[in-house]
Amino acid sequence: MMRRSDNQAVALKRFAPVIIGVVLVIVMAVLPLLNLSLPGILPGPTYTPGSLALLSLCMVFAALALSYNLLLGSAGMLSFGHALYFGAGAYGLGILLRSFELPLVPGVFAALVGGMVIALITGAVAMRVNGIPFAMVTLAFAQAGSVLVRRNQAITGGEEGLGLNTASVPDWLVGVINTRNLYWFALIVLVIVYLVVLWVDTSRLGHLAAASRENELRVQVLGLRPTRAKLIVFVIAALCASLAGVAYLLLQSGTQPSAVGADLTITVLVMVVLGGVGFRWGAIVGGVIYTILDQRLTVLARAEGIQGLPDFLRIPLSEPLFILGVLFILVVMFLPGGIAGTVDTLRRRQRRGAARTAAGSLGALDDSDAITTPAAGR
Repeated sequence: MMRRSDNQAVALKRFAPVIIGVVLVIVMAVLPLLNLSLPGILPGPTYTPGSLALLSLCMVFAALALSYNLLLGSAGMLSFGHALYFGAGAYGLGILLRSFELPLVPGVFAALVGGMVIALITGAVAMRVNGIPFAMVTLAFAQAGSVLVRRNQAITGGEEGLGLNTASVPDWLVGVINTRNLYWFALIVLVIVYLVVLWVDTSRLGHLAAASRENELRVQVLGLRPTRAKLIVFVIAALCASLAGVAYLLLQSGTQPSAVGADLTITVLVMVVLGGVGFRWGAIVGGVIYTILDQRLTVLARAEGIQGLPDFLRIPLSEPLFILGVLFILVVMFLPGGIAGTVDTLRRRQRRGAARTAAGSLGALDDSDAITTPAAGR
């Protein structure tokens, strides 16, 4: 009977993350149908377009952070050009819809294929080096992509950005009135990206990439090909980023050159570090928290209370990037593992404490048995 209960406890513990994930997805799916208010976090009740737009943007950047965590956390590749593939999805779909007037579904498929091809070419070149040189090569590719976007006014819209051709998009994905549908689309994208990242992390490919992160030379000595595994992970991460870019284009009804620049990659890196490198749920939490702070701190900076402060306080507090920078410094100093890493450390300490308590109780029980057994013999 005890063995059966132990097996049930082990099974429940094993499937707990799956159950929690399914429950969270269901809660997020029904959120637009509820009248919930989070003052200071959301601009209004959860069914209003403003709140749904903010939550949708949070999920888009959470998906982008997940894709970057696959690079940095799983494969150990520090890239400064990951935004290139996010921009490839956004600009690729925008150009296909505007210039070629493709329907939405074929356009999304073509944009994702284009993002994969760009990732395959740039990744194959960048992986000829490792470490900081790899990061610099990816940065160079991102800067080149940013220049191409900014200088091609006729194709990409230049500095003004590229608007969405709504004639090629179904009506139920266009306009403020359909923000709820865009919210559900962003949720689907986040779930898809999470499942892809989960599949990679738990597959032989992910294990090989993780082993290469720890000791690539040892993997080569074993006769395996770590570079090929890392390139495949690189392309898959780029594909996920391109999918997030597609969702961003539809949500924002257009895109801007900043979606391709290295600044966005640095922002995503901050999201991953804030949430915890190597933790999938940490990347999601980091993406959501950073996006909410970035959006809501802009509103806070215009508040009368901030504007009435002395200049030495008003000027820095009026800059959201200053507050986010201070937050990042505090996280690095006091939570070096990020939010998820800190939670994981606390859980491990709790388990070790419980194990020591159990071991101490068992030792005390053995001592009492050793004392009472001779008396029983007499």
